[in-house]
Amino acid sequence: MERLSPLDLGMLWPDDFGWPEDIGVLAVLDGNRTAGRFPLDLAREVVGKRLPLVRRMRQVLRVPRFGLGPPYWTDASTVDLEYHVRAAEVPAPGDDEQLLGAVERIRSRGLDRSRPLWEMWFLTGLAGGRTGLFVRLHHTIADGIAAVALLGAFFDPGPEVRALAAPWPEPEPEPTAPRLLADNTRRRWQEVRRGVSVLAHLPETASALRRAWPAVRELLAEGRAPRSSLNTPIGPGRRFALVRGDLPLAKRIAAAHGAKVNDVLMAAMSGGLRELLRARGEPVDALVLRAYVPVSLHQEPPDRLRGNFDGMMLVPLPLGVADPVRRLAMIAAETTERKKHQRSAGGGALFRVSAVQRAVMRRMRRQRWANVYAANVPGPPEPLHFAGACVLEMFPIVPLIGNVTLGLGALSYAGQLAIAVVGDADACPDVEVFARGAGHALDALAASGGRDFGPADR
Repeated sequence: MERLSPLDLGMLWPDDFGWPEDIGVLAVLDGNRTAGRFPLDLAREVVGKRLPLVRRMRQVLRVPRFGLGPPYWTDASTVDLEYHVRAAEVPAPGDDEQLLGAVERIRSRGLDRSRPLWEMWFLTGLAGGRTGLFVRLHHTIADGIAAVALLGAFFDPGPEVRALAAPWPEPEPEPTAPRLLADNTRRRWQEVRRGVSVLAHLPETASALRRAWPAVRELLAEGRAPRSSLNTPIGPGRRFALVRGDLPLAKRIAAAHGAKVNDVLMAAMSGGLRELLRARGEPVDALVLRAYVPVSLHQEPPDRLRGNFDGMMLVPLPLGVADPVRRLAMIAAETTERKKHQRSAGGGALFRVSAVQRAVMRRMRRQRWANVYAANVPGPPEPLHFAGACVLEMFPIVPLIGNVTLGLGALSYAGQLAIAVVGDADACPDVEVFARGAGHALDALAASGGRDFGPADR
């Protein structure tokens, strides 16, 4: 019986509040192989042969009635590849704007809860004969790092399609109500035993609490995030923008300033936010906004990564500092200290209670602990191929929640630092202004490191 973990469950409740927790990857395939028309039969053949390797994408999510425990995964009787692997035409001229518009039209339709919670779309008609590939899945299946590992089963390191076909296993039968009740009773008993074990080992428990306290104190001591137009209840629509960066250059910038690549990303985000708020006529002098940044706690080998296992870190973004190099130094100093703190997945034991999770969700429309969201995921260092076509670019698509109207996802792929910006369509329709400001900040940091970004780098 595979129940949703507490953190996985925390990714399910936002759907009930109108904040779909879909994550995804937007890739661009080489036109020399696709000629703008990727053959769906070939795509479905590749996906069908690889699905036996990824069980979660052959399962459906069930929410049992009260008293039978949390939602659980069960094997689907069949997976309709004609439904899950589809194509859509991107309007002319087939540029980024049209591609991202197609992504939003697909995303806005929502995932069908009666089926496995993923879809793969081939977006034809891109300039240069290229084809877009948009893969989306529900956040309950995986967090960013686990999703990259999971989706890796469908790609190859070269143009030759690897023979990874495996026989389809027989689906396990749907659990009966008595079995669900017995499993839930066993789970409750195990929780009681864990509680007794904690009490029986108080010195060890106290030591663990002391190690975790700095991270908790970090959250409690922050106070409220500043008010700005960035925090207003979000609606159903989204707008996207892309920023193209160079990963080796970002690493050189980080090394030159005693920082990490993620610090460079946060500095670019600060520059984008500074330009965005100034364009809106909002003061930025002495303004320090706050970014919510997930911190992966996965320790499994790459081939066993799945589900959600993140802690959280709040990163101050000093928008009031005009000098981008100084902003980077301040961010690096803060994150260096905060990374010393031990963090727990999902905020700790209290968040394991469903009632607490739902109460947190209800308050997300008015939360004041973060202004923006930013996630950075390490991706494949070498180019990948899908059914023989080279993957030229790969961008992560992240969700929004509550009153956070702007988010950023970054993915390192084959020497690229690919950044996708998502904004609420009504509250943040000017995501391009943010993306342009983030690019300007990267330009300035690159110049400080001895090389400028050229037009082709963004």
